[in-house]
Amino acid sequence: MKKIKVMSVFGTRPEAIKMCPLIKELDKYPEIENLVCLTGQHKEMLQQVIDIFGTEVKYNLNIMQPRQSLTTITSNILEKIEPILVDEKPDIVLVHGDTTTSFSVALAAFYQHIPVGHVEAGLRTFDKYSPFPEEMNRTLTGKIAELHFAPTENNRNNLLRENISENIFVTGNTVIDAFHITVRDNYIYKLSQLQKIDTRNKRCILMTAHRRENLGQPLFNICKAARHIAEEFDDVEIIYPVHLNPSVQDTAHKVLDNIERVHLVPPLDVEDMHNLMARSFLVMTDSGGLQEEAPACGVPVLVLRTETERPEAVKAGTVKVVGVEEDNIYKSVKTMLTCPHVYEKMAKAINPYGDGHACKRIAQAIISWHDSKY
Repeated sequence: MKKIKVMSVFGTRPEAIKMCPLIKELDKYPEIENLVCLTGQHKEMLQQVIDIFGTEVKYNLNIMQPRQSLTTITSNILEKIEPILVDEKPDIVLVHGDTTTSFSVALAAFYQHIPVGHVEAGLRTFDKYSPFPEEMNRTLTGKIAELHFAPTENNRNNLLRENISENIFVTGNTVIDAFHITVRDNYIYKLSQLQKIDTRNKRCILMTAHRRENLGQPLFNICKAARHIAEEFDDVEIIYPVHLNPSVQDTAHKVLDNIERVHLVPPLDVEDMHNLMARSFLVMTDSGGLQEEAPACGVPVLVLRTETERPEAVKAGTVKVVGVEEDNIYKSVKTMLTCPHVYEKMAKAINPYGDGHACKRIAQAIISWHDSKY
């Protein structure tokens, strides 16, 4: 019997963290031929994840250029992936989430009449410029996709409101599956700077901040709030993996260099990040993925944005949106550090993003969909 040819295409580190567990699951099914193509939208940060999961890559478009724009990313992907799609003729192309890679690949597959499966479908803020360009990337990908793998019922309802009603599968989020592979009790950090911090006994705050809309004054506010907390609470260690973007680097070092108990470290690989997260007291982030990941470890999340496309996490009580003003951020973190009942309520809330079996549900949905067509 002819195998189902599934081509997974991604290009950034966050995509890889959520797609590699799925690729590992697809490898278990003899009826699936599993191909992986990287666009190379990220490079070094992406390769770390590929190596950790042992993912076999057949194609790499290597599109990354210095100071690449959204236009060059999109056009380079469209041009470079077309001959691969024509040659391979996959039965389905899987893309993830809300990156420019995902939208560009979905569009390229559409041009070749190849069905698209959208992993992490249905997330919305309903503001096309926030987050930018992610909100339109995922919305347009949803319009193209034939299969929609929605993490939650709320995501499914978003798609229904947009008159997308067929082939929606509520699966949970694949990042929860990744924790089964990455988090270990006896884990030793690879980054030497982390080895020197007592992440098991100190109240560690993991902070990430790098979104395009937070560059400039918002990021300056975030860093000043972190400095204020570090100066006030001598039992707190703040660990900030600083994104490679020069604008992020400049602000972080300007505000936080030489502040006691603030550790500016390089971007972490997925194993160091997940194990640090699991041992943290609190996460402060403008990332989307960490809003799903940290609650899986019982770690509350303060979202450094004015909105989130993950309202089910807010409703569940695992995350709180605190904005980008210095005083609001400082007060919110201080409350978590000084009010045990507030902290415990968030830490013990149920993570709405699933049980760690999303990848299995997606694989089985692909097989059922294919069998129903042929």
